[in-house]
Amino acid sequence: MKKVLVSIAAVAALSSAVFAGVNDQTGCGLGAMIIKDDSSALLLALQATTNGTSGNQTFGITSGTSGCKKTKFVMNERASEFVASNMDQLAKEAAIGQGESVDTLAELLNVKDKAAFATTLQKNYNSIYTSSDVKMADVLDNIATIEG
Repeated sequence: MKKVLVSIAAVAALSSAVFAGVNDQTGCGLGAMIIKDDSSALLLALQATTNGTSGNQTFGITSGTSGCKKTKFVMNERASEFVASNMDQLAKEAAIGQGESVDTLAELLNVKDKAAFATTLQKNYNSIYTSSDVKMADVLDNIATIEG
């Protein structure tokens, strides 16, 4: 009986969250679509867990579904996944113009001159990371613009 009551309470809490505002902290995907309330750490954790366990966030990012913004220029799925998973580290390394994440991204994008790529990211940092809450799709679009 206790499990049934807990389940009912969880469903009620989650269904009320469906009608709340959009979340920018856990990104897009099934979790963000179902649980739109970002007012507590528990709900954010549920969003992230749902996104991670359902495996739909990466597909949504590359296809523009599940509430995700599709990049103008999808470089490749692996590059999109990498940027989505390493946004903070990549931003730090792009700012200094070197690092393992920058090298990995260059490799995923089949960039021949990694040093020039890293320098270009550093010189264009403010054009790539346009705000503190920039989205992965925008970062990729901005990189494509400067590399294009």
